[in-house]
Amino acid sequence: MKKITSKRFTLLIEELVHTKNLTYLEAVCYYCEQNGLETNTITKWISPTMKEKIQYDAEQLHYLPKTTALPL
Repeated sequence: MKKITSKRFTLLIEELVHTKNLTYLEAVCYYCEQNGLETNTITKWISPTMKEKIQYDAEQLHYLPKTTALPL
């Protein structure tokens, strides 16, 4: 197995999102489950962009309170 970097992890998660029709939050959990990893061990691979996508998913699922955003 190739060494996991933040970039590689992002690509793997993006692939899961698109091929398995998962949210980013679900894809990260699925990846951890399939690879026998605890979710707290993969935080070093999560880019700021991925973190925003996961936060958005968590807010939509009501796991986190919605943050206020300025309209674009």
